[in-house]
Amino acid sequence: MDTPQRTVVIASLLVIGAELCFAGVSALVKYLSTAVPSEQLVFFRSLMALVVLLPWIWRKGPAAFKTQAWGLHLSRGVAGLAAMYLFFYAIANIPLAQATLVLLLSPFLIPVIGRVWLAEQVLPQTWLAIAIGFVGVFIFLNPVAAELSPIVGIAFIAACLAAFTKTLIRQMSATESSSKIVFYFSALSTLLSGIPLLWLGAPIAMEHWLGIIAMGALAVAGQLGMTKAFSLAPAAKVGVFTYSSVIFAALMGYWFWQEPITWHMLTGAVIITVAGYLAIRTRRKAETGGKVGS
Repeated sequence: MDTPQRTVVIASLLVIGAELCFAGVSALVKYLSTAVPSEQLVFFRSLMALVVLLPWIWRKGPAAFKTQAWGLHLSRGVAGLAAMYLFFYAIANIPLAQATLVLLLSPFLIPVIGRVWLAEQVLPQTWLAIAIGFVGVFIFLNPVAAELSPIVGIAFIAACLAAFTKTLIRQMSATESSSKIVFYFSALSTLLSGIPLLWLGAPIAMEHWLGIIAMGALAVAGQLGMTKAFSLAPAAKVGVFTYSSVIFAALMGYWFWQEPITWHMLTGAVIITVAGYLAIRTRRKAETGGKVGS
């Protein structure tokens, strides 16, 4: 059954609002990184997500901890935490829009990982979308006209790790609920990121505490908004709006840090958005036997 147009509009607005929240998280990380060690930022980001899950844990009781996929949960926790560390480092050291756009490559990397690791079939249209996406990133970064920071490579590794974790989620979803997957990631990332604080912890000023709380609140609001959006409408109809985050990141970078916005950035962003739309539509057609409602 086709999704009503009004519902699609609401879901699209929720996705855009969620991406605005995520861009706000990145901006706060960039601001806080000048005074707060990244180890503390990663820990509190993970802790906030865990706190939000406490009502679910209370309601589920011991059932919240039952799992037969310990290895997958641990792999996802380590890879996801590493991606967070690397992405936070990239945000602190390169323009906000650059770090955000490179991380948006992760959806294009998932089919590649699925092909190499799980021997999954990848449609020719998907390979085309991936190629177009990388062309868009190349134009956005414009390495011919300006020397590219090696930290962009760190952001790319973060994107690869993020794609790997999403592939693991697909594997776990056969036996694990989404709530349990989120819980174990939040618990493991909080526990593991808390270890360095035993020797790296430092006092945090009051104004920075406010920033940390705002970072956590925006992250939770973004996650809730994104979850609600995809429960209302399929990704084929609203998923393309996830690329709005690079626009918000570019505007915030320009407003707060005077990071330039150039024509090649705009052109690259448009190309990667088109590529993302093609990838989403191709995946949706494959899942529905080639029939997608307009």
